[in-house]
Amino acid sequence: EFKRIPYKVKKINMYCYGQKEKWYLNKVSSGKLPAIELNGKIITESDNIITFLENEYGTLGSSLLSKDIGEVRNLEREIFRSWCNWLCRKSFSYLDLSFRKKKFRESICKLEKILSLSKTGFIDSPIHDSEKLEPGTGDIIFIPYMERMNASLSYYKGFDLRNSYPFIDRWLTLFENFSAYRGTQGDFHTHSHDLPPQMGGCFKDVNDQQISFSNLIDVGEGLGNLEFNQDIDLGYYAKFALKRVLKHKDNIINANPYEKDLFEESLRAALTHMITSEINEVPKKAATSINYLKNRISVPRDMPVISARILRQSLNKIESTNLNTKIDKIPEKHRYDQDPARFILKKRL
Repeated sequence: EFKRIPYKVKKINMYCYGQKEKWYLNKVSSGKLPAIELNGKIITESDNIITFLENEYGTLGSSLLSKDIGEVRNLEREIFRSWCNWLCRKSFSYLDLSFRKKKFRESICKLEKILSLSKTGFIDSPIHDSEKLEPGTGDIIFIPYMERMNASLSYYKGFDLRNSYPFIDRWLTLFENFSAYRGTQGDFHTHSHDLPPQMGGCFKDVNDQQISFSNLIDVGEGLGNLEFNQDIDLGYYAKFALKRVLKHKDNIINANPYEKDLFEESLRAALTHMITSEINEVPKKAATSINYLKNRISVPRDMPVISARILRQSLNKIESTNLNTKIDKIPEKHRYDQDPARFILKKRL
């Protein structure tokens, strides 16, 4: 996007969602992601892809092979390891837990310091005109996992990354200014529940803020500016969510295992509330089917962050009018319940 390179995206399953597409395995036998194809050549691994694109189209800021970006890459790996050690390993004592948190904070403070010294707010901006700022390779390296850290540490640890580190908050906000980033940005609900099967498990540090954050994420309210810090047109994003649901309405209804005969009426009530704020009563048994859908909106696959938040809030509003709701537990070992194969339109013969 930032280099204005023409491209076409094809979405591929991760194994935790279901089987990878056969055509993709024919091209990439290992099934690794990401991968690009250019002039018949397949390149896998993020660093290899960046290097290849730099050779073909020029660098975005500093080269991936430069000394400065090498140091940034080393810091990114250090922060990634400290995040994994805190999030994905069970602590058996308060001292162990405190040590893991301390190591993460020590690592993330190094990024905060780099950003505090940046005149642009980015790690490696190729442009210094304040009206045309763009991220560079150093920023692109960091953003995918920083986004996931922000979500997962809020949900599992009650850790407020953005308010704890103002220059990281500024950096994330700068990214959120770009449609190129917003088009790939996941939300807290998706990341929090998709990371456990990807990373082998995530462990909670139960505290008041963790309970509050995780509850707000689970019911669909979200965490406001901690998740997405931009002025937004709620009407536009509500209509976008409506359009996406209507496009896949039949498949959404058929994929829901609860009260199929009542679900469509409940879904209509939620969509009506989303657009008009009108609340219509739904049958008591229908709440579980609403909860099921709320838990399976995937961002950015299905819709943007704000569209998903608005839709979840409306689903939650309709669901909350009925307290007789069965527990719909989200799987932790896999996310086969999110397999998009059932939503792929079959080609007509």
